[in-house]
Amino acid sequence: MDIRRLLSDSLSLAFANQPDAIAVTVGEQDYTYRDLYEQSQSIAAYLREQGLKPGERVAIFMENSWPIVPSIFGVLYAGGVFLVINHLTKAHKLAYILQDSGAQFLLSDAVVAGQFLPVLSQCEELRAVIYAGATLAADCHKPLVPLASVLSVPVVSEVKPLRINLDLAALIYTSGSTGDPKGVMMTHANMVFTCDSLIEYLRLDASARILCFLPLAFDYGLYQILMAVRLGARLIVCKSFAFPAQVFNEINRTQASVFPGVPTVFSTLIGIHHKTPLCFPSVTRVTNTAAALPPEYVPILKTIFPNALIYKMYGLTECKRVSYLEPEDAERFPTSVGKAIPGTQVFILDENRQALGPNQMGTLYVRGAHVMQGYWNKPQETAKMLVKDLIPGENILCAQDQFMLDEWGNLYFCGRVDDIIKSRGEKVSPVEVENVLYRIPGVREAAVLGIDDPLEGQTIKAFVAIDADSGLDEKKIRQFCTAHLENFMVPKVVEIRESLPKTDSNKISKKDLRS
Repeated sequence: MDIRRLLSDSLSLAFANQPDAIAVTVGEQDYTYRDLYEQSQSIAAYLREQGLKPGERVAIFMENSWPIVPSIFGVLYAGGVFLVINHLTKAHKLAYILQDSGAQFLLSDAVVAGQFLPVLSQCEELRAVIYAGATLAADCHKPLVPLASVLSVPVVSEVKPLRINLDLAALIYTSGSTGDPKGVMMTHANMVFTCDSLIEYLRLDASARILCFLPLAFDYGLYQILMAVRLGARLIVCKSFAFPAQVFNEINRTQASVFPGVPTVFSTLIGIHHKTPLCFPSVTRVTNTAAALPPEYVPILKTIFPNALIYKMYGLTECKRVSYLEPEDAERFPTSVGKAIPGTQVFILDENRQALGPNQMGTLYVRGAHVMQGYWNKPQETAKMLVKDLIPGENILCAQDQFMLDEWGNLYFCGRVDDIIKSRGEKVSPVEVENVLYRIPGVREAAVLGIDDPLEGQTIKAFVAIDADSGLDEKKIRQFCTAHLENFMVPKVVEIRESLPKTDSNKISKKDLRS
């Protein structure tokens, strides 16, 4: 019987069963489950000795690297709540997250000292910084403790979390479309359930070699770590996808089998493939989330990854994952994001919270053990997202996204509630227009917005990034749209750019396009 109720239980079990198996690969360096367990225990022991109490928060501010993995599990073993902050976060936002979370300790790296040193004096609750890398000498009124010195102290007895699965495990900060970052509260039960559901539908086992170049502050990246340890599998960490050739070399060198990406990554990948054909036969799973994967990408990805099942998925930080499309259904339902993940339910309701029939656009609601507990310190924002009166005794997540269900129960993403364009009395899904734009040869990136108009309510504006040799212009793009869309859905304005702005998680940033 599997009794792994806490996230850290999976590491304890993997260490007990296969201590010398490779847990994490970073570049040429391999780390075993013994390495991961022992370093996690050392970090946990130090945090406990310094007075960390169960449920207190510990921030982790590092680039994708080895130390981030034992840092996460070290906090969990100590009974703390971890939060991973993107290493590209600037000082003012870093200060806000540290203050908002009430973090007691910061685990970081000397390479980002320029960001964290200036803000330490603003963080009254922060007790100390534990850092990897080169020695820091700074007068910052907070103890600066080298991680190496923490790891050098032998652990006399096992540090146990002293927590139950209803306790918080993590705060996952998400910026959303407006306002300050919000800390999504996730319990051990939330995250263990989610891991198991992901592993089930992805059909993974302990033989998996999971590649991760995604930011680990992004829950999509974080869960690659959690799934790997849950399986007792191998995680292959790359810093980013900024230098694709390095990632390609790692795939071939390590024989990676799982490739998680986002549309902007796949766009780059396909662009490279058109110039120099790529083929990665070791990869057996390709996954996509963060934004819709254009249907035209799928056949090309099947050429690049000839042995892979390709998963189109949809999720949001407040419940991690909502749905997935079985790879075998990709051609039958090319624009769908599939059905609810195992063990959960979804439904589409109108403005009066009445159920809608097939092919009617409404708001998505999500039910399951993966739904967040709320936003840290933000009860009003929580109340907008968690609905208490739909099912007695349950919090149902209102995704604030517009969807349709077809006759077979497949979900179709139409856009954020605020993104749906109302033009000439019609509701226009920006995703539907974007899917057509991606069908134009030479279009690499596309985003569609509604622009206020005194006569039409809103007009449709398309932003596209194109290949330099495509020969495309605004007229040709609008002509293609006219041939493939109803008249009221054709963009009135097309703006061509070299590239479109991105968020920290590599989504196209519509907020920046509006500004």
